[in-house]
Amino acid sequence: MVQAGILSEDERVELIEGEIVEMVPIWSRHAACVGRLTALFSARQTGGIVWVQNPIRLGERSEPQPDLALLRPRGDFYASGYPGPQDVPLIVEVAETSADADREVKVPLYARAGIPQVWLVDLEGEVIEVYRQPSAEGYRDVRQARRGEALSVDAFPDLALAAEAILG
Repeated sequence: MVQAGILSEDERVELIEGEIVEMVPIWSRHAACVGRLTALFSARQTGGIVWVQNPIRLGERSEPQPDLALLRPRGDFYASGYPGPQDVPLIVEVAETSADADREVKVPLYARAGIPQVWLVDLEGEVIEVYRQPSAEGYRDVRQARRGEALSVDAFPDLALAAEAILG
């Protein structure tokens, strides 16, 4: 759409279910959390690719830009095309003010696409919602992690992150 002149390069939008949706602004706490997540995942050297605020292709009608995704390794780093659901074992959305929107729109979208695991970091509520076992109706396993608890990524069983390291 940028190439067609419909959108400018600096417009923060994403394609959700065929609609162009304006993304909420990134405030300082949000940016800091994404920075912490990037550093934490990069330091753990899982072999996965840490994909920060870049598109994920979920069919023809959805191309969200999650705050962070952990991708399966690929030699070209997805230069030949955006990753699809089969490439993404974990998506992390960070919400400073938009937790309800992410919970009601993006999390169900990821479940329908078959993304195995989603973390929704609710900075205001100081909680990380962990979604597993996707289905067409949503995630069958949902739990919350708070300070003092650890989170694991199913695709990388040796990886554990402390909730307080993510929440700051």
